[in-house]
Amino acid sequence: MGQEIDLLADYPRSPRNVEARGAEKTEADRAIARRFDREFFDGERRTGYGGFSYNPRFWTPVAPTFRDHFGLHAGSAILDVGCAKGFMLHDFQQCVPGLTVRGIDVSRYAIENALEGMKPHLSVADAQDLPFATDAFDVVIAINTVHNLERAACIKALGEIERVSKGKSFVTVDAWRDEVERERMFAWNLTARTILHVDEWKDLFAEAGYTGDYYWFVP
Repeated sequence: MGQEIDLLADYPRSPRNVEARGAEKTEADRAIARRFDREFFDGERRTGYGGFSYNPRFWTPVAPTFRDHFGLHAGSAILDVGCAKGFMLHDFQQCVPGLTVRGIDVSRYAIENALEGMKPHLSVADAQDLPFATDAFDVVIAINTVHNLERAACIKALGEIERVSKGKSFVTVDAWRDEVERERMFAWNLTARTILHVDEWKDLFAEAGYTGDYYWFVP
């Protein structure tokens, strides 16, 4: 297994009212969000982002961290599993000229409404069955994606990430370390189907044969 490292430390974070969000979210809202269509990205806030549009302030400060950590350069190839509208990949290309990027997402809506310049690099696909050759990418990234699957499917997706990468990858998943974080995590959750203690995630990584880097999302 790789290392526990927060490569998103420079990602801007807004103040979160977890209690209010937990009180207003219903199972019906979660069911809608898990379709990952227009209502999740560009519908009302209670079922997702409430409008998902490009803003360079989010990924621009993060891209250099990934570049330096993984030694990305012109000619390197990366895959974003759960790429949505391609915002991260766009900023990675701006940071590393000549970088080859590919992205997949289960959401046809997100791919069809992606940044225009990213559309040729994106496709609709399932994380459990990545449509790429073994060792196709220098780095594979999956941020807040794998946990949207049931446990067995998480293992398949991590195995696929391992297969298509040349040994370098990074995933973040919803997790908790104590009961306070657990309560906050379940109150905050909208789309995740697998939320585990950090030690349980490490056991799952080992079961999947995942050897990449990882970190946790905790609201």
